[in-house]
Amino acid sequence: MNLSENEQKLLLQLARTGLEAAAHRQPLPDLETSQLPEALQRPGASFVTLSKNGNLRGCIGALFPEVALALDVLQHGQDAAFDYRFSPVRVEELDDIRIEVSVLSEPHLLEYDSPEKLLEELVPGRDGVLLRHGNRRATFLPQVWRKFEDKQRFLSMLCRKALLPPRAWRRKDVDILVYRVISMKE
Repeated sequence: MNLSENEQKLLLQLARTGLEAAAHRQPLPDLETSQLPEALQRPGASFVTLSKNGNLRGCIGALFPEVALALDVLQHGQDAAFDYRFSPVRVEELDDIRIEVSVLSEPHLLEYDSPEKLLEELVPGRDGVLLRHGNRRATFLPQVWRKFEDKQRFLSMLCRKALLPPRAWRRKDVDILVYRVISMKE
C-alpha cells in the first residue's frame, strides 16, 4: 500500500469536501472517480478523524474496502461531522477543524496461543487493532496507542469500546485482527 504526496493531498481535499457539505447540510457532490489517480479508484477502507483545538471532534470509517477509496474518504468526511458522540459540526467551526485521513490495509487475523503471546505480537504505533467477539467489535487506529501506557490497558479499553468486560481480550473466543495505515493530516 503506497500513496503519492499528490494522492494524499487529494484524499485530504475529499475529506474536507465531505465535511463542508455536512456542515452546510448539503448533499455530497458527484465524484467522477475515473478522472482520479488509479490508486484512488481502487476499493479502499479509510477513517476520517476530525480534531478541534487538539481534541477529538469526530472519527468515522470503514475496516474493509467496499467502494473506491476516493468515495470512501468523501463519505467518511461527511459522516465524521455527524459522529454520534458529538454535536453535529457547524459551519462556524470549519476553520478550526483539522482533518486526518487514515487509509487501512486489509485486516488479518493475528495467530497466537496465549494472552502473553498476543501482547508480544502487538506493536504499538504500528498496528491498528480490531477486536471481534460474536456480533460485537471495536477498533483502535494505530495512532490511539499513544493514549495508553501499556498494551494491556490498550486492549482493555478496546474491550470496553466493544461493550465487553475489560479482560475479554484474554479469552480464546475473541478474535484479534491487525492492520496498518497510511496517515495524512492537514
